[in-house]
Amino acid sequence: MRRERIVDVLIVGAGPAGLAAATGLAAAGAGEVEVVDREQEAGGAARHCAHGGFGRLGLTGPRYAERWVAAAVGVGAVLRTGVTVTDWPGSLTVDATSARGLERITARAVVIATGARERPRAARLVPGTRPAGVYTTGELQRAVHVHGQRIGTRAVVVGAEPVSFTALDTLRRAGVEVAALVTEHPRHQASRGRAAEARLRQGIPLLTGAIVAELLGRGRLSGVRLRHRDGRTAYLPCDTVVFTGDFVPDHELARRAGLPLDPGTRGPAVDGAFRTAERGVFAVGNVLHAAEPARMVAREGVAAAVAVRRYLRDGDWPCASVPLRVTAPLGWVAPNRLTPDEPGDGFTLRTTEFVPHPTLAITQDGRTLYRARHRRPAIPNRPFHVPSGWVGRVDARGGAVRVALADRAGPPEGPPR
Repeated sequence: MRRERIVDVLIVGAGPAGLAAATGLAAAGAGEVEVVDREQEAGGAARHCAHGGFGRLGLTGPRYAERWVAAAVGVGAVLRTGVTVTDWPGSLTVDATSARGLERITARAVVIATGARERPRAARLVPGTRPAGVYTTGELQRAVHVHGQRIGTRAVVVGAEPVSFTALDTLRRAGVEVAALVTEHPRHQASRGRAAEARLRQGIPLLTGAIVAELLGRGRLSGVRLRHRDGRTAYLPCDTVVFTGDFVPDHELARRAGLPLDPGTRGPAVDGAFRTAERGVFAVGNVLHAAEPARMVAREGVAAAVAVRRYLRDGDWPCASVPLRVTAPLGWVAPNRLTPDEPGDGFTLRTTEFVPHPTLAITQDGRTLYRARHRRPAIPNRPFHVPSGWVGRVDARGGAVRVALADRAGPPEGPPR
């Protein structure tokens, strides 16, 4: 028999974003605030990350997760783990299942904070056999830090972004030699110091302009076949391969709710107050922009709590919004909807190419709303930010707002049809 319950705020996802939102809401007296998560332990991916650097104090991932759990529970939020939301039958109603059985939960406001995941080998369409020894970063961290499993002896890491270097730390802790990092880009996307440490102190080669074209071996991985940009191929022996990065939002619940997804982020489209197209439904964290650091999504959770409180108090919701779109080589922008009442605190962008000195141009129907040269380079797999001072010049009745690099923006747009 299915139980039916009513709460004031339901937050789906107990990572840093969801827990920060719950903490802010419960502390402000927003009523009954409940957080559900399908995992048996709250804290999100941070609880698998044994390295430091989380938050202002540079905590380890598990300690950072524990602090957010303690903060949320300490101010009265209800935290329930092992609860999977399976369906969205109404605008503010979800169906869930747990060891206690089936239930239907209705809330005055729902916050989706389901996070992101790395795409595994199958989703990246890497051909070859299906041997043991193939991981994503998250799977590797769980195997080493949570279960203490033996990994292998020699690994290839696919990717050269910040999370790829985190995978190196995990492999080293497990006693695994790293044969190489392999990236399709012309250079790494991590900090110079981090990359230099891997290359000089650990002696790990960085193979650029290359992809893993095939996995080899039966039973256990025996090696990978690389394809370089110029067409050359090479065989690299290893018994372990770790696919890192290439994050995608965990957006299944948003799709079940029928929420419009942004074509760039592939997460729910939101405005600067984290409001989706459905009244009373908010989304926050890496479900919006896979994947940003824990400290950033926790800040978003705090800001989302303010927006949810305001909605519960006033009931205001935008009647319409203007879409925000990017032009290649920009990959996405978040937030990606503009509403007159909520400019937000700024925008995060990602690029798919290295751009040494990007000049950003933001236009609407041929009008320039913002144009500025950024001193820092735009680097794939790393964010760069744009202020929101130009949002007040957006015509709420106009066409989509376009974000482009000025030298690649193409001809001005004509009036909307």
